[in-house]
Amino acid sequence: MEEATQNRFNRFVGGFPNRIGSGETHSLTVADWSPEVDISEDDRGYLLKADLPEMKKDDVRVTVEDGILCVFGERKGEKEDQKRKFHRVERSFGNFRRSFTLPEDADSTKVTAEFRDGVLKIQLPTTTKARSKALEVKVA
Repeated sequence: MEEATQNRFNRFVGGFPNRIGSGETHSLTVADWSPEVDISEDDRGYLLKADLPEMKKDDVRVTVEDGILCVFGERKGEKEDQKRKFHRVERSFGNFRRSFTLPEDADSTKVTAEFRDGVLKIQLPTTTKARSKALEVKVA
């Protein structure tokens, strides 16, 4: 992978885990668990896949704001069954949140998401129109 593409990908994978919608940040935002995510790229754009087994579409939200893609929701735990004796519990339940900085060539106005068979797929098409670059402003 060429260096520019690798740098763009690293910025995408990195993110701001405490970033919440409306530009707010909360230092005490803690997720109960974190779903595993794969991010790939082809000539049409980026594809993000998150494993969310035994979740319903209504328990998952995806937002894009200020160049940040955020996936969050809640996986509810099983109700205790007095007749069932658990020997091991490794699966995580509760709230989760994953945030990713969008690459400069991602078109945040055309993001689509699909949830099927416990996998959330988010398509981020690329655009030739780059986001505005940072400019140095001279201080008088």
